[in-house]
Amino acid sequence: MTAVAFQEPQTLRPHRDEALLVSALQHGDEAAFVALVDRYSQPMLRVAQIYVRSRAVAEEVVQETWVAVLSGIGRFEQRSSVRTWIFRILTNRAKSRGEREARTVPFSALSASTEEDGPTVDPDRFLPATHPQWPGHWASPPTDWRTVPEERLLGRETVAQLKTAIAHLPERQRMVLVLRDVEGWSPEEVCCALELSENNQRVLLHRARAKLRTALEAYMDMECAA
Repeated sequence: MTAVAFQEPQTLRPHRDEALLVSALQHGDEAAFVALVDRYSQPMLRVAQIYVRSRAVAEEVVQETWVAVLSGIGRFEQRSSVRTWIFRILTNRAKSRGEREARTVPFSALSASTEEDGPTVDPDRFLPATHPQWPGHWASPPTDWRTVPEERLLGRETVAQLKTAIAHLPERQRMVLVLRDVEGWSPEEVCCALELSENNQRVLLHRARAKLRTALEAYMDMECAA
């Protein structure tokens, strides 16, 4: 590969610098590719592990994705961001690998009814519609996290509980939550990469967050009772 003048991607600004990055990659700039690998390999590994059995298999998927990126960058037309393009390649490969291992069913085949039916909050936490003063209001309101000491919220045991709760989310919810809240993707990027409508993305994220909050509240209540 030949070298082309290239500024480190972490310092680049959107739009103009995205085009500069693509141009550098298409001209075979090794520094540009290495910087891209450094930036995205760990997030890619986390996403791949959602679909496949082991870290070793996820690492193989990531490597296959980088090979596909190298072979396909010349045809990349910038209809989406480089990141969205890379992660779309990754998720397609990870899903195919996971399906072959019987780890998952196709993402598109997961029925919304298996993940999106029912209330996001236990109805028993609300006052009945017949309540004389506050019908439908909270009977057991959500925990005010501002009252919980920061060191407790950020403690290793609490983080471990959250990771466990994320791992037990339905697959569609887990995927959207990881991309939005762990990787910091925008709603538009998630919709594009996972081929979701804006409304579906919003519903999946809301339900995932609600389940995590419920799990964290249960853990905190148990700790207080101990």
